[in-house]
Amino acid sequence: MKHRKQNKPAPQTRPSALAVPSYHRILVKHGLIEKTLSIPDEYKVFLQVGADQEVQKLSRKVERGHKMKHVPALYLATAMALQGMTKQELEALKLRIEEKRV
Repeated sequence: MKHRKQNKPAPQTRPSALAVPSYHRILVKHGLIEKTLSIPDEYKVFLQVGADQEVQKLSRKVERGHKMKHVPALYLATAMALQGMTKQELEALKLRIEEKRV
């Protein structure tokens, strides 16, 4: 009796979307960080973004009107606030975050 060859899946060349934290995907999507930033540094940037007054103002509006139970409130509110910002507002936010990091 011949044994069938077991096909192994091809090794992944980059981590799957689930292997990176959600805050990484949020920040990269809006162009606030580079993909190569370390995870601890990414989280610090995410906390700074969440603490920004403009983001907090927008996230308060989001928190009242939009509830998703499976997503942590901080991530959802920040992501929705960033989504509601214009390109100019995102660029201004990026500059404010970079000033704080230096």
